[in-house]
Amino acid sequence: MFDTHFHIIDMRYPVQENQGFFPPSFPAPDYLARTQGLGITGGNVVSGSFQGFDTGFMHEALRVLGPTFTGVINIPPTATDAEILQLDAIGVRGVRFNMARGGSADVADLEAVAKRVWDLARWHIELYADARELAPMVKTLSALPAVSIAHLGMSDEGLPTLLQLAENGMMVKATGFGRMTLDPVKGIRALIKANPDCLMFGTDLPSQRARRPFEPSDIDLLRDNIDAALVRKVFFDNAVKFYRPRQMPVRV
Repeated sequence: MFDTHFHIIDMRYPVQENQGFFPPSFPAPDYLARTQGLGITGGNVVSGSFQGFDTGFMHEALRVLGPTFTGVINIPPTATDAEILQLDAIGVRGVRFNMARGGSADVADLEAVAKRVWDLARWHIELYADARELAPMVKTLSALPAVSIAHLGMSDEGLPTLLQLAENGMMVKATGFGRMTLDPVKGIRALIKANPDCLMFGTDLPSQRARRPFEPSDIDLLRDNIDAALVRKVFFDNAVKFYRPRQMPVRV
């Protein structure tokens, strides 16, 4: 499996309080220990709101995790081409816009940043947002080269907008079942009908701020609510195509 969404929290690098929350330590070796036996052979590290624009932790995380892992980073609009290409060389593949928690570039910069990083390095844009807030942005987001959203768009109220975006090509992470108000089974089944190629699996570890953390049974929940023919795509192929790791992970 390819884990499209987890955080590495390494206290040797800058970590800041966000909205009254300070995250727990969760360095790369802890992630590897926590996922041992799950069949995860590659994945994607996501910058948290509490890491701001620091990139040092990502260099170290991808060094430890290896070339089958990629990253999505918070960068300011002022990041230089050279800085973006240096991050690309270590496996970073996208820019995160955190509409829920902040810590990223402003949403006003989204379209310009999305087009710039795509043209420069074929990076995508990744959203942490309640999909109901994206209704005014459907046309803009649908016109971008590559976009993903985490946690099934978060809410039941946002599902109609999420389905419209999925139909238009947005990738959707089946992650964070313990932090959303949407029934994940309802969301998964609706998304498969809207676009059978849009879903990607992720653990959301260490599940900071979630009502409950990731559990291995979440894998079963996802697998049991998609067609058997889509299992390989949802758990592996869609993500590998989207994130383009430096080295192809092994399927197990």
